[in-house]
Amino acid sequence: MSTTTESSETIAAYAPSRETLSAVLAPADRPRRPSALSASLTFGWRALLKIKHVPEQLFDVTAFPIIMTLMFTYLFGGALAGSTREYLQFFLPGIMVTSVVMITMYTGVGLNTDIERGVFDRFRTLPVWRPAALVGMIFGDVLRYILAATTIMVVGLILGFRPGGGVPGVLGGIGLLVVFSFAFSWIWTMFGLFLRSEKSVMGVSMLVLFPLTFLSNVFVDPATMPGWLQAFVDLNPISHLVTAIRSIMAGTPDMAETVWTLVASGVLVLVFGTLTMRLYNRK
Repeated sequence: MSTTTESSETIAAYAPSRETLSAVLAPADRPRRPSALSASLTFGWRALLKIKHVPEQLFDVTAFPIIMTLMFTYLFGGALAGSTREYLQFFLPGIMVTSVVMITMYTGVGLNTDIERGVFDRFRTLPVWRPAALVGMIFGDVLRYILAATTIMVVGLILGFRPGGGVPGVLGGIGLLVVFSFAFSWIWTMFGLFLRSEKSVMGVSMLVLFPLTFLSNVFVDPATMPGWLQAFVDLNPISHLVTAIRSIMAGTPDMAETVWTLVASGVLVLVFGTLTMRLYNRK
């Protein structure tokens, strides 16, 4: 009897008063959606905070460039140029390019790690410009490129490197290197999106980077190479970049090579940036 009575009773729906809702909800206006630049810079700051909490990430932009510079200077200097100081004048811009370009692969490795941990799934739900997380991550890596290039330059100056272009030449060379590295890192961002693990990203990047950096004009003059290898070196974008930076640091800028490098950087961003965005939106 009591069960029937209870089931027949009408349960009134709770309707909170206006005063109650006002106390719970924020009284201020809804904040404006951040701009694309603001969101990208915020994600770039996130990348820097990761370095703050895990300072071991700086080993590849400090210890690795120093080891590369010292090892190849004293390994090849006496044999190829007669003295390490003379070889350093030719070699330092090239090893700077090699070291910085090689660490661009960590952009893809870091992206793949964040994806596997589900971090980017949360980013995609935020009311911000969708590519901001990717662009900001690369902005954060730009500081790593500058730090690596500066480290090599300081070591080179200690060992006896003397750029004919002075401070403007050094700054111009590093600036061109950073621009190209920013564009080049979009390749690894694309690989970081569709490869299954960070080890796969690192393996593929090494497979690409080693031929590009070592089969170039970084270590020796291509005139000593066989004809078929010279043809590859002449087409290698790393060779064009090294030639441009050498000329800028020497105080005699090669405008043709500099323009070629800038155009190549723009093409890399256009092609691989577009592919990266498509993969990111479909993933």
